[in-house]
Amino acid sequence: MSTATLLDGKALSQKIQAELAAKIQAVQAQKGRPPGLAVLMVGDNPASAAYVRNKEKACATVGIASFGTHFPTETTQAELEQAIAALNQDDRVDGILVQLPLPPHLDAIALLNTIHPDKDADGLHPVNLGRLVRGEPGLRSCTPAGVMRLLQEYAIDLKGKHAVVIGRSILVGKPQALMLLEQDATVTIAHSKTPDLAAMARSADILVAAVGRPLMITADMVKPGAAVIDVGINRVETADGKSRLVGDVDFAAVQPIASYLTPVPGGVGPLTVALLLQNTVQSYLANS
Repeated sequence: MSTATLLDGKALSQKIQAELAAKIQAVQAQKGRPPGLAVLMVGDNPASAAYVRNKEKACATVGIASFGTHFPTETTQAELEQAIAALNQDDRVDGILVQLPLPPHLDAIALLNTIHPDKDADGLHPVNLGRLVRGEPGLRSCTPAGVMRLLQEYAIDLKGKHAVVIGRSILVGKPQALMLLEQDATVTIAHSKTPDLAAMARSADILVAAVGRPLMITADMVKPGAAVIDVGINRVETADGKSRLVGDVDFAAVQPIASYLTPVPGGVGPLTVALLLQNTVQSYLANS
């Protein structure tokens, strides 16, 4: 019985990081400084703290200077907007990122809009989303851009193929659909209100699950031979009271049916960080 080829995001992430390190080394002397990424974190969400540590470690690996700032939970909107304004002006900083989620009294969208579009390391500023819609160069949203890089790495042809994206968030679903469209796929965006979601999913040559619901995509939702990309990262409790990470796709059930499948963890996750670094380096190279 054939089984799906696993799309190894971890290996690709290491490859991207090695390429970025070489690029930085080649131009750093001429620029007189390394690239800089500023991550702003508010409060003490343990998951966020772990993500930020990961990003700082990855920065150190490729030679990006970290300008991380950790603010107490009660920090005001005005104080954060001031901090971002200062980073917009700081010539050492090429990328700015606000670590989500934020404490409930803060307006994440207003903060995101304060970041200069050319320093928007997450690729989520309305100007960069507008550039994506228009097919113009700009910083791209990291997770969907990571998915595209993974499909490219494994030479998965998208031209004329039917891609179904389940999930419509501004973080993944919407930009993902636009990026697939840009590569000549025919794209359907499906979501919780889509009638007969299983039939819609089954029509996909490329199926991208970005819902945040553990093991939602079952075997009967996958067309034989489809490429299945699992963007979900969900923590579920196991019988012994411990927890493990699972995706939105029932991996064991789908593996014998799909031709390509991303594991969780080790699939799309590592690429989100790699593309964040790539956006920072792209800004760095564009800054004369």
